Amino acid sequence: MELRESPKNQISRRALTVWRITGFVAGLLFLAAVIGLNVLFAYQEWPMWVIAVLYLLAAVYLFYAAWLVPMLRHRVWRYEIHEHEVDLQYGLFVVRRVIIPMVKVQHVDTKQGPLLKKYGLATVEITTAATKHEIPALGVAEADGLRDFISRLARVTDDDE
Repeated sequence: MELRESPKNQISRRALTVWRITGFVAGLLFLAAVIGLNVLFAYQEWPMWVIAVLYLLAAVYLFYAAWLVPMLRHRVWRYEIHEHEVDLQYGLFVVRRVIIPMVKVQHVDTKQGPLLKKYGLATVEITTAATKHEIPALGVAEADGLRDFISRLARVTDDDE
């Protein structure tokens, strides 16, 4: 049995900035929750080590969400578009490999949130009857071109049946 090669295309490096900002905001929200707990229980005379552990957890989470996850996520995300299928691969510990046959593609769309728009990025969303799949954080021109290309290939495949 011949193993298929991993997809070759990687998402934009600018995705790192967007994901870091998102992770940093999530980390700050976690830190705000810890501060809130600290204020709430200030009169409960909690041991100092409990408060220190909570702040340490907040710092670790901030590093994890704002630095480590974006770097690893960018490193593992791959995609490739073939004539008859879309090939996606992502995940660090559990590597997910998704093959979407063009005959199953019903709709292809691009979307942008405010951060993606600010950094000139867009996500390609591929819809089948049962699922939605995304190729995150591509340059806008690349995302638009990919959307149109997949749409053409899906139409050609439909016409062949």
